[in-house]
Amino acid sequence: MQRARTEAFEHTISGLLTKRSELFGEAEKLRQKLAEIHNDIGAVDRALSICGYEGDLAADTPPVKRTIVFARNELTRSIIAILKQATEPMSAMEIAHEIVGLRGEDANDKKYLADLKKRVGAALRSMRSDGFLQSEAEKQGILLWKIRKVK
Repeated sequence: MQRARTEAFEHTISGLLTKRSELFGEAEKLRQKLAEIHNDIGAVDRALSICGYEGDLAADTPPVKRTIVFARNELTRSIIAILKQATEPMSAMEIAHEIVGLRGEDANDKKYLADLKKRVGAALRSMRSDGFLQSEAEKQGILLWKIRKVK
């Protein structure tokens, strides 16, 4: 009886896997389109500057609700991967910049980076309390993070 049930779901499973693949492809296209739009905005900003505009572009930008969406444990996994590849300890801001680069997001969006840095910092502190990471203070008081060596 169990065999018939498995066979009955083969088409469903195949269809769901196909749909999942399509959704990942669509998400990648949206990320690329968003990157293009951010590049276009940068080009318009440069053109405004060349034309002599001296106003505050950040103040003239309409407010946009920024949501930083990560899948379950995606941020933690990204941080671990970045720190494993790092040759020296990194700050939360450096890690945030790496994540932005990996995700193909706008590295010039200061508010987004500040929000992401807060989330990265919270994740780093959590991983330190779990004993996975260690931090050391730099001269300016900035914490530098690295993976704790297991003895």
